[in-house]
Order: sequence, then C-alpha cells, then structure tokens
Amino acid sequence: MINPFTDEYFMKKALQEAEMAFDKGEIPVGAIIVVADKVIARTHNLTELLNDVTAHAEMQAITSAANFLGGKYLKDCTLYVTLEPCQMCAGALYWSQITKIVFGARDEQRGFMTMGTKLHPKTTVVSGVMANEAADLMIRFFASKRK
Repeated sequence: MINPFTDEYFMKKALQEAEMAFDKGEIPVGAIIVVADKVIARTHNLTELLNDVTAHAEMQAITSAANFLGGKYLKDCTLYVTLEPCQMCAGALYWSQITKIVFGARDEQRGFMTMGTKLHPKTTVVSGVMANEAADLMIRFFASKRK
C-alpha cells in the first residue's frame, strides 16, 4: 500500500495556512510541523496582527510544536513551510534540532541559503515542493499590495 502522507500532502496543508495569512493581509507564508505523519502544529505569518517582526510562520510553528511535545527539541519532526526560512527562522530551527525541513519556494533575497545561515548538522532539507503554488501566492499578494 502506498503511503498517502507525502511531502506534497503536507505541503498542501501548509499552503492552506498561507492562504489564511493572505486573507488576513499577512505575507502568505504557512507552516506545519509533523511527527509520525501527524500534524502537531499549524500556523502562518502573524507579524501584522501581533505587531511583531519575529511572528513568522516558522517561529509560531516551533513554539506550538514544542508546547505540544512538552520539550524544546523537535527531533523526529518535519517542518513544512511554503517559503524558504529566513536566517532568523533558520537559527531557531537550528536550536530546535528539527530533523527535516521541507520548503516550497526559494527566497532568493532573504532566505537562509542566500544568507549563508547554517542549520543543525542532522537536519535534512528538501526544497521546491509545490514551489510554483507557493510562489504564485506570494506574487498575487504583492501585486494586490501595489494596486
């Protein structure tokens, strides 16, 4: 039997979160954290609502997952996020010791790869999962802001 819980399956859930952010006027980034094929955290950018530059989707997801697990380390967890994490989020992910990060679209200007930010040595990264859908959402968002 084929496992239905693919990276695309979970990225669709992160994209749903990004759509919620879009609808609230937030930069449309969504994130979920999964352990053993179970979603334990789901959130999106809240920087405008909370008036907090650190309220990125990944930061919200890390806090939520740590609360769910009752500990600060996210070993055996996977983060699905629609946009490549920035260096702030990558730093927090480093300290969380998350096992895997799956992201959609690259952030060529502010992403952790461009900035040269290191992740935990045991963290694996998968990029480009549903990247077109994630990028299209960002393009639509910023086009609507320029009108």
